[in-house]
Amino acid sequence: MTDTLVLRVAGRPVARYVTRPELPARLSPRPYLHPVTTLAGTAVTELTPADHTHHLGVGVAVPDVEGFNFWGGRTFVRDQGPTELDNHGTQRHLAFQLRDPDGFVEELRWTAAGTELLRERRTVAATELTDTAWALDFTFSLTNITEGPLSIGSPATNGRPGAAYGGYFWRARREAAAPDAFTADREGEPAVHGRSADWLALAGTDWTLVFAGATEDTRRDPWFVRTAEYPGIGSSLAHTERLRVPPGETVVRRVVTAVADGRLGRGEAAALARKAVTR
Repeated sequence: MTDTLVLRVAGRPVARYVTRPELPARLSPRPYLHPVTTLAGTAVTELTPADHTHHLGVGVAVPDVEGFNFWGGRTFVRDQGPTELDNHGTQRHLAFQLRDPDGFVEELRWTAAGTELLRERRTVAATELTDTAWALDFTFSLTNITEGPLSIGSPATNGRPGAAYGGYFWRARREAAAPDAFTADREGEPAVHGRSADWLALAGTDWTLVFAGATEDTRRDPWFVRTAEYPGIGSSLAHTERLRVPPGETVVRRVVTAVADGRLGRGEAAALARKAVTR
């Protein structure tokens, strides 16, 4: 059964959260935000686009948790390449600890092959920044509840250079022209992809997204950036090596995304990023 809630900012709906999506196993079913819009109502997410049907708006997706796929689609196998495998996991909504019009706290289970691997606490809040921008504050905490160590990997750690996706991921709106990606001192996909930065902006025709890491660990994670092939931004939990999670330990990441009307420049994006993480 599909269950949804709507996030609002100053009384205006800005995002729809689907907790129990009805999706095939191959897409690694998981809760997601879609559509997400600017305050003026411009959509800035896509769901199951034809180019990557396993891209589900905004959420948390990891391609390799101890060999299980929580990203969807094919799995990158070393010395073999992208391969269809029956290894897909599911993020299952358990309960809301808090549920308000401007945010929620949610408990989730990450299960695969009948075994629960991770327990997640997800905290999401929507807040007004200016008359034309709002912030989506997204924190996820992953706890290893098994009796042994787990590790989180990516296609990059499995042998595919430049493909260190896995973590917070935002599939943005595709337009006729590719969006621009830039940080405080770099511009363009080749320059910003795979690098750490306090904030990263993605600017479309009449909208801009500004992603900012709100904790030291989050700021240290490199950004995964795609503009030419498709518009998508994510964090990299496993960039050059697998992320080890001992039993009982927790991995926490927090990304705050400013969602703005208009095509912003570097100075405007930097100001929004500062306001989003310090409000």
